[in-house]
Amino acid sequence: MNERRGWWRRLGGRALDLLYPPLCEHCRIGLTNNSWLCSACAARLPRISAPFCTTCGEPFFGNIESAFACPNCQDVSLAFDFARAALNGDSEDARSLVHALKYRRGLHLGRDLAVLMAEAFSDPRLAAALEAKWPLIPIPLHPKRLRKRQFNQAGELAHHLGRLLDLPVVPALRRVRATPTQTRLSRKHRLENLSGAFALAPGADRLSGSPVILIDDVLTTGATSHECAKVLKGQAGVTAVAVVTLLRS
Repeated sequence: MNERRGWWRRLGGRALDLLYPPLCEHCRIGLTNNSWLCSACAARLPRISAPFCTTCGEPFFGNIESAFACPNCQDVSLAFDFARAALNGDSEDARSLVHALKYRRGLHLGRDLAVLMAEAFSDPRLAAALEAKWPLIPIPLHPKRLRKRQFNQAGELAHHLGRLLDLPVVPALRRVRATPTQTRLSRKHRLENLSGAFALAPGADRLSGSPVILIDDVLTTGATSHECAKVLKGQAGVTAVAVVTLLRS
């Protein structure tokens, strides 16, 4: 049902584009290339490039030529293999795009954000994912939050990213326990807060023996991705879990 609603929203959005040509989400210049972000504003968004933590993808500003794990990742054992984000979440411009998608129902931005996310696949560690067509698994919302928001931002990004990269999208997870907001929680308390919050969705058993890619909008401490990866590896028999997000906050 939610997928059908999303399809109708996207169809309605295309019809509105014909009547009211889109404006760039940032500078409000008129656009004619079926986009909602002009090339100049897109180019100014801060990409994440080496050096960055090989586990959580946190960028580091300094002279490091070899692979390294940040201090936060040295103290914990995370269930996912590595995380990679396209943009630095410290940027107000980058954060505003995610806020527009999530909190102002900016579904029209989905494809543009997926184009930015696709840049993360330049990471050599994801070359095998493109070649072998690893499934994209969106991190789910709890049904109560999904009813309120009426869409899952991770699902929207996965949908567009799958079409751009020709990768399958498999909704293999469901959120079975609502959790308090994690905004002010430490990584340790986030991990405790999310314990038991996710379960396999019907049909997830077909992923047994396969590597997968978790998709979300933002990675902060990695607690949500960790819990999802733990379920996928422990209950679905997934062999490896990479995480790709738009922002690393």
